[in-house]
Amino acid sequence: MEGTLNSVIAVILGGGAGTRLYPLTAARSKPAVPIAGKYRLVDIPISNCINSNIHRMFVLTQFNSASLNKHIKNTYHFSAFSAGFVDILAAEQTPDNPGWYQGTADAVRQSLRHIKNNDFDYILILSGDQLYQMDFGVMLKNHINKGADISIATIPVGDREAPEFGILKTDDDHFITSFVEKPKKDVLNEWTSDTGPQMQQQGRNYLASMGIYIFNRKIMQDLLMEKFPDATDFGKEIIPSSIHNHKVISYQYDGYWTDIGNIYSFFEANLALTEDVPDFNLFDSAHPVFSRARMLPPAKISGTTLEQTMIAEGCIILASRIENSVLGIRSRVGHGTTIVSSYIMGGDIYETLEQIEEFNNKGMPGMGVGERCYIKNAIIDKNVRIGNDVRINGGKHLENYDHELYTVKDGIVVVKKGAILPDGFVI
Repeated sequence: MEGTLNSVIAVILGGGAGTRLYPLTAARSKPAVPIAGKYRLVDIPISNCINSNIHRMFVLTQFNSASLNKHIKNTYHFSAFSAGFVDILAAEQTPDNPGWYQGTADAVRQSLRHIKNNDFDYILILSGDQLYQMDFGVMLKNHINKGADISIATIPVGDREAPEFGILKTDDDHFITSFVEKPKKDVLNEWTSDTGPQMQQQGRNYLASMGIYIFNRKIMQDLLMEKFPDATDFGKEIIPSSIHNHKVISYQYDGYWTDIGNIYSFFEANLALTEDVPDFNLFDSAHPVFSRARMLPPAKISGTTLEQTMIAEGCIILASRIENSVLGIRSRVGHGTTIVSSYIMGGDIYETLEQIEEFNNKGMPGMGVGERCYIKNAIIDKNVRIGNDVRINGGKHLENYDHELYTVKDGIVVVKKGAILPDGFVI
């Protein structure tokens, strides 16, 4: 199997402008958004590849890619005796392609001239904004054993989620016979599948595409360059057009998987990590999540009641109570503050005591959360300065709104990166 995995190249799609994750994507690409207090979204697919012994990866980006480039450059170093790499392929104008990436398939097509310089038999296409732990080696073995041209990783979903996905049906050998992109609710009963007793008990009767594909090299080349040279998207065009002319197989995955497509799903995915036994297991030594190794001190906590809270390294916490929350690297929280159901991303640097005093003399708060604050249902982006007696009370009572300092989406208050909230500020 090792030799087979050496014949795979992984391509991680960085996504478009990430407008549904705004304002977290205002100054960074979607794969660079911090998750779980110390990682970036792109660390998830890269870690899944490394844990599957796939060590050659390309990350395709075009929007706000500077911070993502820096993270990957500082994080993923393979041995000089290894053929492994994680390379960024940013959208580039060429005589053949004067335009930007127009979709998932177009991004891979425009990048093929770089990718095909490598020796590989299979190409694994991944999304840069999903949270899951998966062994791609098992999926590849299934692909080879079944003699498939294309494999699609699928996950059983219920009535509520099905209209948001590409839904497919298979024959008894799991080859895909039909595919519909985002079906309307009134036709869903035509698209039920035998997903197995455990999934059916949970009401998950539809097979949804996870946006994870394995293509044979020649098939990929033929589809993108010869048969469908104008197709821009895998899910909407390439896959539906391929199922009747090629062996396209479904590989059903029954583990935890979530698509981090919008602020609400991002917020829920982060807070779910604080549960006693979370569905996504960061503590699984067999499937570690890799990220940049920072030389930070342990977190320091004084006089704080903590309930279902994750705190990254390098934090200084003096709060009175924190519950159901995630605090990212270098977070600082002052005396008497309460934080409930929130994700505090932390800071990129430490301020010295002299700098803090200098800011105080100018009437500006230091980096972090001040004293006697109340923060609930919020995401505080990096390098935010929150003064004393600030009150942020997110919830369904708030309407969607975009302010220069914060955005409200689905009742969640997102304080923008680097924002300064003065003493007594109320949201």
